[in-house]
Amino acid sequence: MKISNGVNPDIFIISLGCPRNLVDSEVLIGKLKEKSFRIRYKFKKHCIAIVNTCGFIEDAKSESIDTILELADLKKQGKVASLIVTGCLSQRFSGDIMKEIKEIDAVFGSGTFQKIPAYIDRILNGEKPVIVDKTPRFLYNHQSPRSIMTPKHTVYVKIQEGCKNYCSYCVIPKIKGPYRSRSMNSVLNEICSLKRSGAKEINLIGQDTTFYGMDRYKALMLATLLRKASQIMKSGWIRLLYTHPAHYNRDLIDVIKNEPNICKYLDLPIQHISDRILKRMNRRVTKKDIVTLIEKLRKNIPGIAIRTSIIIGFPGEGDKEFNELEKFLKQIKFDRLGAFIYSREEGTRAFDFTSQVPDKEKRRRFERIMEVQKNISCENNRAYLGKFVKVLIDEKDFTQSNQYLGRTEHDAPDVDGLVYVRSKKVRKAGDFVNVKIEDVLEYDLVGSV
Repeated sequence: MKISNGVNPDIFIISLGCPRNLVDSEVLIGKLKEKSFRIRYKFKKHCIAIVNTCGFIEDAKSESIDTILELADLKKQGKVASLIVTGCLSQRFSGDIMKEIKEIDAVFGSGTFQKIPAYIDRILNGEKPVIVDKTPRFLYNHQSPRSIMTPKHTVYVKIQEGCKNYCSYCVIPKIKGPYRSRSMNSVLNEICSLKRSGAKEINLIGQDTTFYGMDRYKALMLATLLRKASQIMKSGWIRLLYTHPAHYNRDLIDVIKNEPNICKYLDLPIQHISDRILKRMNRRVTKKDIVTLIEKLRKNIPGIAIRTSIIIGFPGEGDKEFNELEKFLKQIKFDRLGAFIYSREEGTRAFDFTSQVPDKEKRRRFERIMEVQKNISCENNRAYLGKFVKVLIDEKDFTQSNQYLGRTEHDAPDVDGLVYVRSKKVRKAGDFVNVKIEDVLEYDLVGSV
């Protein structure tokens, strides 16, 4: 695997999409480093360029295609040695992507990215492989080489891959394959290793983390996993992301309540609240189920912050259904909310649904919901004024002297708010500090150590 000067070419890698994709990129980088490749995160001439794409919704597809086209243009100019595409977009469109963009030298799917290092020499010698498993099965473990791309104090750990919920709007089961859980020992061994390397916050992720273990152990095992992981991370945080409202049980609620180092924060995508829309989405929960679960979480876990995600403009969402959703959000007042405009995706059942909502109307509804949530966020933040909160420092704020950026346990990395921390002492990433909140912004807090 050498080029003319006898040295492995540098690899420039771009990881797009969600944290689950990021973990795949980290595993790929680990495997590349095992083969003595140097990894570049900034473009360098004559490198091999690898794009780990996202192909979940239209905006993500557009970003992936734009990135590929930029690199294809650089290849035309002789600035890129080879262009390799992997990930969700290539899994969905493997038969077309190389035909459409001639500069692409190789295509790997979401379940074959780990094979890239073994093919690089052949790619450099002119082969144009398309290596995509129709049904992805790959699942990394604690022995997989992995090179962390996040700051070492906050790390994602993927506990499972694939999905079996088959929501009518979602292509994930086709992209990622069947639901498969990692072994509990593998997850715990990885957490031990990450803690030794300086991790202070472990973010557990997957397509549906609450279903963890059902395929492997024939029982919901997330609560057991959390209980054991919390013993490893006694001096740090464990955060749970990507849960499904249909798969909560009493044991899970109890462990989140009772273990002090499990963040009192839950990522609970409801997607909608109208029973008619939920049924069309195939979410397998009703409005009553969602309300009951939220009430149970807030009653049993003091101080819990709930983040949700919703889809705006799903086919059949009329004024009645949208108004019901808006009213519900005003009543429940989620601590964090992400809203997505419905993206009509080929290969999903919803693609052929009637009563598609016009784009202009979807945009209007989206802006309305974000205005509602902005007001809720401001109101929620005001409750922090004068209180002391535990904050994990992420980095120095180079725009202000003696100021740092951090997060509370109620804020997941990259998607939620920040705490602007004033301190005259030198702080470093990964420090936990007690901060008195002195001011609030729409989504962020301001305070002093």
